[in-house]
Order: sequence, then C-alpha cells, then structure tokens
Amino acid sequence: MSIYPEFQTLSDISRYHSQENAQRTALVFAGRETSYQQLDNYANQVAHGLSALVKPQQRIAILAKNNDYFFELLMGAGKCGAVLVGVNWRLAAPEVHYILNDSESRVLFIEESFLPVLDHIRSQLPLLETVIVLIEGQGEDDYSQWRNQQPVTEIDQAVTGADIAMQLYTSGTTGHPKGVELSHRAILALREAEHLVAEWSQWDNTDVALVAMPLFHIGGTATGLIALYNGSAAVIMAEVDPGEIIAAMHHYKVTRTFFVPAVIQLLLDHPSCNAEAFKSLKALLYGASPIPAALLTQALEVFQCSFAQIYGMTETAGSMTVLHPEDHNDPKAKKMASCGKAYPTVDIAIVDQSGKHLPADTVGEIIIRSPSLMSSYWKLPEATAKTMIDGWLYSGDAGYMDDEGYLYIYDRVKDMIVSGGENIYPAEVESVLFEHPDVKDIAVIGVPSKKWGEEVKAVVVANENSNLQPQQLIDFARDKIAGYKIPKSVDFTTELPRNPSGKLLKREIRKPYWEHLDRAVN
Repeated sequence: MSIYPEFQTLSDISRYHSQENAQRTALVFAGRETSYQQLDNYANQVAHGLSALVKPQQRIAILAKNNDYFFELLMGAGKCGAVLVGVNWRLAAPEVHYILNDSESRVLFIEESFLPVLDHIRSQLPLLETVIVLIEGQGEDDYSQWRNQQPVTEIDQAVTGADIAMQLYTSGTTGHPKGVELSHRAILALREAEHLVAEWSQWDNTDVALVAMPLFHIGGTATGLIALYNGSAAVIMAEVDPGEIIAAMHHYKVTRTFFVPAVIQLLLDHPSCNAEAFKSLKALLYGASPIPAALLTQALEVFQCSFAQIYGMTETAGSMTVLHPEDHNDPKAKKMASCGKAYPTVDIAIVDQSGKHLPADTVGEIIIRSPSLMSSYWKLPEATAKTMIDGWLYSGDAGYMDDEGYLYIYDRVKDMIVSGGENIYPAEVESVLFEHPDVKDIAVIGVPSKKWGEEVKAVVVANENSNLQPQQLIDFARDKIAGYKIPKSVDFTTELPRNPSGKLLKREIRKPYWEHLDRAVN
C-alpha cells in the first residue's frame, strides 16, 4: 500500500504538503526559511517561467553550491515537465562545457561566483538560450526577480510518472560522464521503499534533516527529497564545512542526516565537536564507502544515535541496501564489512560473465532489479543496453552475498575510483596527463586513503632523458580537471603491465598498494 498514493510526480510533494502542512518549514538555507505553502507557490511560479523557455522534457541546468532554490526548481520543473540537470560546481570549465552541451540544456541557473566559468565557455554553448543568476536582487536576469513576476496559480501541463524528472551525471566508460535519466516514478518508488525498511527509517513531519552532501549527487538530492516527501524540514548547507555543520545541527535540532565517512571524520576532528551538538540526532546514514571500525567506535560514542550504511548509485536513484543499526553494535563484526541487505522492494543477485546466477559466498558482478532503476543513459543506447538487461541493472561492482543475504563489495568490475564520495574515472585523468610532453605511458589508479577512502595516484613511465617531477605533473592537471580528480601522488616506473592486446592490467598495478588490506575497496 502506498504511503502517499497522491504522489505521481515530484511536484505532488509540494502540492500535497502545501495543503496538509502549509505553514510547516520545508526548507532552511542561510537563515532563510520557506514554508510548504511558499515552496508550492514558488514551484508554480518557476513552472510558469520555464514554460515560456522550454518544452516538456527539455533540459534546464543548475550550476551552484547547495541552496534552497534547487528544490524550487526541481518542483517547478516537475510541474511543467522540464528536466533538471545538476552540474558539479567543482568541475573545470571544459567539463562543465561537456555536460551543458551533452544535456542540450536550454536554460542555466547559475550561482554568481561561477559566472567566470560560464564566461570561459559561453561561446561554445549553441543551445543555451537563457542564463538566470541565483541571487536575491532586482536585476533583469536575477532569479528572484524572474520568479516573482510569474503567477502563483497551477500550470496546465500534463506530466506522468514515467516522464524524466532529473538528469544527473556519472562517470562513463570513455572518461566522459553519462547522463542518468531518473523518472518521477523511480524516485518516488524509492521513497516508499524507505518506509518499509524498518521502524527506525520511518520519518514524519517533526523530523529535521541536514542536507550537506552535494545536490548534484544522488546522495544529497535524495536526503532533501526524503525530508520533503515526509513533510519534514530540510536544513541545507552550501557545502561541507565541519564547523557550520556542527552549529546547524545544534541550532536546528537536526534528527536525521546523511554523510560519507570522510565527512564524519572531519566532524569528529573539528574543535567544536561535542555530544551536545548532536543530542537531537536519531539516525545517521552513511554511504559511498564502508566505515573503518575505529572511526565507527568514535562516532557512536560522540553522536549517540543509530548508524546505518546504505549502498546504491545514481543509476538506482539512490540506496538499494541497508546495513541496519543493530548490525553496528559490534564495530569489528564481519557484517560491518558488508553493505547490508536489499530493501524490501529490491532484488540483488551475483552473476558470472555469462549472466549465470552464482551461489552464496561466490564473487561475481552485482546486478540489481528495482522499481527505482534509471530509465536510460541519455543519448547512449548501447551503454544502456549493456547496463540494463532483462530488467536487471549490471552495476559494474564485483561482490558476493553470504547465506544470510548480506552483500559484500569485493572489487570493481570497472576501474572507478571513489574518493570522499566522488566518483572518478581514471580514463579521464589519464587522457589529461597524457598531454604532458614528458609522459610516455600512464595508469591512474585508486590507492587507500585514511581520510578519503581512496585517493588518486598516477603511475607514470616518463620519456627517456626526462627529468619529470611529481609536482610538475600535478600542477599540469590543475587547470584542466576538477581538483578532486588530480593525482595526490605520482610514482614512476620503467614499464606498465599490459595484456597481449595492449590493455593495461590495472589490477596488477593496484596490487602493491592494496596487498595489506583484505579487499580492493577501502
């Protein structure tokens, strides 16, 4: 039975709660509070404004740090049938250019501080027709001015659950990111599934969520949407600032949040960290990587709340498994190396290279079946066909399930690096570093990092008689790719291992850096 049968599209969230929880706080950002009634009115205004600029299912993009306008745009886009594309503000200008062009975005909502990035690429964006600056001002191109001149009435536009609501970008097999199309139905199905997980996972309108993870990632977006779905308040942080997060959790009496383990470590290391700041916290979800036993022990002592690990990906609209709070009672237990069990609405299997299902404790590729799977990769039918087979999503992660149904990630079928919750594809970094005239051959891998889980390392064969130094190569990449993709370290070697067809043997390159651990993800 559906929790909210009225919800067929994301905009039904604000529409419903504007009636049932009209004066309750929906969003808090930088001291600005928005009620559910105001949120729905703003969404109506956004819908009217967008309908004059785009047709249904055309893309609009946002390039900004976290803010409350993101959810106004998401709800408003839902009402007029537009698709919101979240752009990672940490990307370099060429990467932003690729996403805006690939998504065919007609409208860009941009934070003022990122206008220099746009200036650098504006002439190369032939489809981008309108730029609106996300500031509270009186200028012609200011967001609030644009929004407030629109009517607050509902727009007459049919939108279905099968329509695409969001397009988020994830790393691709060629190094270019892929646009993941997520429908209204898929996103809402996951919100319903979360209610079925356990009693501890059931929110109500008295909850207060802290949204600190980036909204251009599914983890940040999902945290905000869970709060809004349940009529709760979402306190939005522009970015991860440990001191500001701790202050906000104390001031707003936050009850639920989601962090990656690296952020938990940052909070615990901050001088203002104390148990008093977290006394309202009921549940802390974490994901993107397992949590080290020592960090969990310290976190449980300070946060004094339920901890649960989730595993999912952009292509699944968020989490598919959960390691329950009771599984965290012994930080050194074997189950703590797992990412838990499948949600009640999710099927998970392990298969070999031929697609044959494998028995318990046998490593293979993790495949997932769920009502929350992506619709497709945008404009990539071949990649979609390879990933979505007979209703199953092939994750690219290698792992196994034990006889109790706990899922363990063993390695990555793909070469993806996950650093501090950010996905980094080595091919993209390699292509940039290859441009250096002293680089003869190169392999980019992930190596263990106590702070980030993994960090980027380049293993390089330099040209003969070259005097190339690690810092020179790091500096070379600085203006070409996002900072988190730049190698933290560079090792030199005389030759890289390759198979007879010339393909790099990444596992052999990674082995010396991981041999002291019992698995090849950290």
